Amino acid sequence: MIKYDNIMKTLSIFMMALLTCLFSYGQMGKTAYKISNRFSVEGDGSWDYLTIDDSTHHLFISHGNIVQVLDVKTGKVLGFIPDTKGVHGIALARDLDKGFISNGRDTSVTVIDLKKLTIIEKVKVTGNNPDAILYDIFTHRIFTFNGRSSNATVLDARTDKVIGTIPLEGKPEFAVSDGHGKVYVNIEDKSKLCLIDPQTMKVEQSWPLAPGDGPSGLALDDKTHRLFSVCDKLMVVVDALTGKVITTLPIGDRVDGVAFDPGEKCAYSSNGDGTMTVVQEENENTFKVLENVKTQKGARTITLDKSTHKIYLPTAEFGETPLATKENPHPRPSIKPGSFVILELVPVKY
Repeated sequence: MIKYDNIMKTLSIFMMALLTCLFSYGQMGKTAYKISNRFSVEGDGSWDYLTIDDSTHHLFISHGNIVQVLDVKTGKVLGFIPDTKGVHGIALARDLDKGFISNGRDTSVTVIDLKKLTIIEKVKVTGNNPDAILYDIFTHRIFTFNGRSSNATVLDARTDKVIGTIPLEGKPEFAVSDGHGKVYVNIEDKSKLCLIDPQTMKVEQSWPLAPGDGPSGLALDDKTHRLFSVCDKLMVVVDALTGKVITTLPIGDRVDGVAFDPGEKCAYSSNGDGTMTVVQEENENTFKVLENVKTQKGARTITLDKSTHKIYLPTAEFGETPLATKENPHPRPSIKPGSFVILELVPVKY
């Protein structure tokens, strides 16, 4: 009888330990990520931002001097928008069935019909090198953030007319809107985050991101009012209401983009070193790195389909880096012909 009791006691302890481990494992992270698809896309030019229409699953890709539109359900390119010289980003005004493309080399925005994938018109902006571009549904306005003139141009998305210019403290990078009257933008060379009132078109607040340096990508969890600004090897989590830095987390090198999935409660930084850092938001003040997913070298920009939770990263294979010259002191490695690809990553439940 004593022997039987000892066995039962040992078994009970074992089962409790097992359940504790399983619970802890589940709490550690609900999801892992893997590359599920590689979409080969024609063209050997460089790239920058990409964005997805999660109602149609059409992926808009800045590539060379065009924007290609990929149907991620079929893997087929549906069409392209030509003559987007030095293209950087694409903003979608789904409620207006329009898209807006920032063209850095000719200081313009190309306005397109989202259904027909045709050009409506080109609009000159009031700055130099329009880079990041944002649609604010609250005001139905487009904001281009002009990298070489430290300002933002504002367009009425319904009329496509320029209605204002916003002076900024330095070189703007990526921006996000909360959809309720607030726009946030990273200022890369000052390592700051600015809050803009999209109605008055004025900067309302400017907050330091220290210890973050050189912020690029920016994402928002509007429920917890947390901003995710990705800097040099660091993700800085900021209170969007006060500008207070909540915490920082280590990420991969050469980051350029970040996305937040409200369904998974995760932020993802796309790192040019060939990794994607996954950060779990446990609550508004608690965050942790779940994993660094292996992607591919050069995959530094990102977009997320919130309806499917799939993540898309553009990259290519690289050749030799040319020697530095006076005209080109920071040369980039050559792109191997035919190697441009869109990586599709999917969450895998444990």
